[in-house]
Amino acid sequence: MKKAIAAALCLCLTFCLGACSGKDEGLTEVSLCEVTHSVFYAPLYAALELGYFEEEGLDITLTNGGGADKVMTAVLADQADIGLAGPEACIYVLNEGRENYPVIFSQLTKRDGSFLVGREDVDFSWDMLKGSTIIGGRKGGVPEMTLEYVLRQNGLEPGQNITVDTSVQFDMMAGAFTGGNGDYVTLFEPTATEVELAGKGYILTSIGTESGEIPYTAFFASKNYIKENPETIQSFTNAIAKGLEWIAESDSAKVAQVLSPQFPDTDLDILAKVIERHIEIDAWNNELIMKEDSLERLETVMEQAGELDERADYDILVDNSFAEKALAGK
Repeated sequence: MKKAIAAALCLCLTFCLGACSGKDEGLTEVSLCEVTHSVFYAPLYAALELGYFEEEGLDITLTNGGGADKVMTAVLADQADIGLAGPEACIYVLNEGRENYPVIFSQLTKRDGSFLVGREDVDFSWDMLKGSTIIGGRKGGVPEMTLEYVLRQNGLEPGQNITVDTSVQFDMMAGAFTGGNGDYVTLFEPTATEVELAGKGYILTSIGTESGEIPYTAFFASKNYIKENPETIQSFTNAIAKGLEWIAESDSAKVAQVLSPQFPDTDLDILAKVIERHIEIDAWNNELIMKEDSLERLETVMEQAGELDERADYDILVDNSFAEKALAGK
């Protein structure tokens, strides 16, 4: 992933979409690049659809980066003001010694949001995976590393008694599986449920339930952007906090109705089912604060995957002050 970020940076055109006041209504424009578009990030979409960003004086332009490395490239090249991706991308860049490194200011999700999908509807046990192949995502990404962590916790060693296929791009994993590749696949929602309803696979277990709490997805911006735009970062965090609070107080059917414009091709009943599934696994980090012990668990996952040689300095990588103020303002 470190090489991917470096290569992409060399190819990028450096142009700025930084925060500025240009709208007639006086809103500050903020470009946000997300790692993928998933119900896993429901609090963000609730904040967008319910007007919480506008209440905070922000106009958000949302783009899909299609991978944590691409999100990080956009942030470092000033093509996005804020990124939403796995914290591992921030750790890699900080450890490279970059002066204008990314700083995490809010943690959105606190466990893996993917589900293991198999070809048969069976009573699941981890032992049945021995000798099989799992399509697991990009090597070095949090989803793939967390999968390996869970496999090891259950007596399965990648490369020895199980194969984790890391050759398939994130957005192609479902298609590869339904096309006949692999015995199992890890999928995010609503894709996992859609594959199941199509009769092409069955959801067997939650990877996040097995892994425990990990700072899975976080909002970050460059150190310079945060220093120059603290009010914008605070307003952004406040809006996300409102989205989290609204979801906590609403039933899944109501949340599905509000989020439906974000997922126009997904049936409302399916969307409600997917939201309920995320509620059941306690996916979202309602306080937005990234705890040090949680980050250390992520770094353990990365070390076991052979992707981390040096742990990051928590006090440099994470700035919880914005999340703390948003929490105090509830």
